[in-house]
Amino acid sequence: MSIEIRPATEGEMDQYGLMGSYSYGGSFGDGPDNIPAQSTRPEWTICAFDGPVMATSYAIIPFTFRANGTAMAFGGVTGVGTRPEYRRQGIVRKIVTKSFEVQRDSGQAVAGLWASQAAIYQRYGYAAMGANRTYQVDTVDVNFTDGDNGNCPVRRLTGTEAVAEAKKVYLSYVADRFGYLHRSQYLWGNFFDESGDGPVYAAVAYANDEPQAYVIYTLRSEKVDNVARGQEIKVRDLAWLNMDAYRSLWSYLGQHDLVGRITWENAPVDDPLKEIFMEPRMLHTRDAEGSWLRIVDVEAALRERGYIRPGKVTISIDEDSLAPWNTGTWSLEASPEEAAVTSSANQPDATMSIKSLASLFCGNHSARTLRSWGLLQADDAGIETLDNLFQPHHAPHCPDHY
Repeated sequence: MSIEIRPATEGEMDQYGLMGSYSYGGSFGDGPDNIPAQSTRPEWTICAFDGPVMATSYAIIPFTFRANGTAMAFGGVTGVGTRPEYRRQGIVRKIVTKSFEVQRDSGQAVAGLWASQAAIYQRYGYAAMGANRTYQVDTVDVNFTDGDNGNCPVRRLTGTEAVAEAKKVYLSYVADRFGYLHRSQYLWGNFFDESGDGPVYAAVAYANDEPQAYVIYTLRSEKVDNVARGQEIKVRDLAWLNMDAYRSLWSYLGQHDLVGRITWENAPVDDPLKEIFMEPRMLHTRDAEGSWLRIVDVEAALRERGYIRPGKVTISIDEDSLAPWNTGTWSLEASPEEAAVTSSANQPDATMSIKSLASLFCGNHSARTLRSWGLLQADDAGIETLDNLFQPHHAPHCPDHY
């Protein structure tokens, strides 16, 4: 068996679609022209072929994402699948190694993905980038502990007007956050896709005729075992610029008297609802892993990230066999305006693996926490410096699946 690793051609994308159909049990459609095939360009793929047969599919979507106040080129890994007869032969590892070379050459200093199984990708240096929070609450329980229901007028919009107003809010909302994608027309289309739960609605909260918050949702009947309130609202996306608008949106949702359940499955973990709800237990809050992050190029990633405070630190990265250019010691000098990174021969202030750096980089875990778990070595001064430097404005989060 001679395996060739290369991009798929246009004529081979039917195999890419069929691989996704089989590997994910039809979750993204069956047949060669399913969602993976339609949303992926051949030049984004890095696949393994045994002669004419695609043994493994793999693609990197070129995104831009927010990195604590800055924009960074970002490789979104997707469509990973291997025929069962080719598994456990090291093919994916070879593709991952090749992909990091491609991403580094393309200026994508970080990679991300939604893991089908965490065990697969942790061994490649990926770390969890936050979590997705799920709420399920009856409309009769939408009450605030201080009685403040918000004062912003809320309008329900449709079509291009809804997208335009949501975009205005989203651009400001994500500006200083970590993990949110710069959304293309295609990504916005995912939130307004009506092929699943029926018609999609958008409600926008205003102040002085300017949009301050939005919620994109579906509304369907016969979804809840409740003889009086059998409808369900499923929130697809929600963003806000101030708490008055946030409260106003939730009050709007709570006024749907026939709805027995509001479900929001991709809220950030620092969402404020639990703190302002009259009875937070009625939210039935559940947290699950979100997307995963991998540092592809340490020097570029540290240089391109945004920082809240100035500081200087020297970091040693343990051997990174998949991206050997990362192995070594790096000196970072950062401020809110810019950052400089150089290779260093100095004694490091901290030593860690590439996976631990990813956790620290995105703000999912602090240096102090990582040290307490034995995943980072540094003295107290080094810990303080790291946590001052890498503190995020907000908890990392990515609500977009890719």
